[in-house]
Amino acid sequence: MRIGPYQLANKVICAPMAGVTDHTFRELCRRFGAALAVSEMLSSNPLVWQSEKSQNRMGHRQESGIRSVQIAGADPQQMADAAQYNVEIGADIIDINMGCPAKKVNKKLAGSALLQCPDLVEQIVRAVVDAVKVPVTLKIRTGWDPDNRNGIQIARIAQDNGIQALAVHGRTKACMYKGEAEYDTIRAIKQSVTIPVIANGDITGPEKARYVLDYTGADAIMIGRAAQGRPWIFREVVHYLATGDKLAPPCISEVRQIMLEHVQGLHQLYGELAGSRIARKHVGWYLAEHDKLGVFRSEFNGIEQADVQLNALNDYFHQLAAT
Repeated sequence: MRIGPYQLANKVICAPMAGVTDHTFRELCRRFGAALAVSEMLSSNPLVWQSEKSQNRMGHRQESGIRSVQIAGADPQQMADAAQYNVEIGADIIDINMGCPAKKVNKKLAGSALLQCPDLVEQIVRAVVDAVKVPVTLKIRTGWDPDNRNGIQIARIAQDNGIQALAVHGRTKACMYKGEAEYDTIRAIKQSVTIPVIANGDITGPEKARYVLDYTGADAIMIGRAAQGRPWIFREVVHYLATGDKLAPPCISEVRQIMLEHVQGLHQLYGELAGSRIARKHVGWYLAEHDKLGVFRSEFNGIEQADVQLNALNDYFHQLAAT
């Protein structure tokens, strides 16, 4: 699997997820084997680039590995400018978001709303590709709604205008995250183009990853929600694809170590108050299996001091190990 000059170490990629795949999370996923971890989307509107939120997302040069930065917007010139700006501050690859189904993104005709407008898709892709010398990739859904699955048309537009890899989430915009991912459309898209195609959607473990690769013929798979609270899924999938053997899940002491490192990283990235609040959802995902009734998570969500959070997590794991 290559994207322009970049040879990926394997076929397993971490999907961009708004509010999730920040610098701290991406570093964890790469450490556990993700060949590429795409940034959460950055607005193409230059008026927000100096905001604290955008600045936290723009420290590309501090990143290890291949730096793939996703941009979102609906204006071709703004998207081109955003691509240039992010390359100047360290992006190795620019990824265009045409897959996000969120209302606040779609009401601006960005994200998956663009799939309704193939002409505008072509204008944006061409503008971004022409604006930068690094590879440009694209993430889409299979279409706008089940009656308008135009993923093949969009894929051909992408290929004809210089996109070097295409990630496809196997749902339409209207489907959001409901139902099951439709791999038939991804397979049809793969058969219609020669650029690398990355399959995304409902890849929850090693066997599913193998199945999706085989069924769709995709060049790689992209894991999103299944990595929330489980960054070691990349290690498990990479090992299974390489050997056919399943790794044992991490022991509770390793889960503790990973989660503490993750939470400390969030405190450092966002500051004590914001970092503590952002840590809550990640801790909820990590502990969903262990704290099924949510008693500890409810208590944890009331903590706003970084050191108190870390102490509470240590105490919880000591109690868990003693049971």
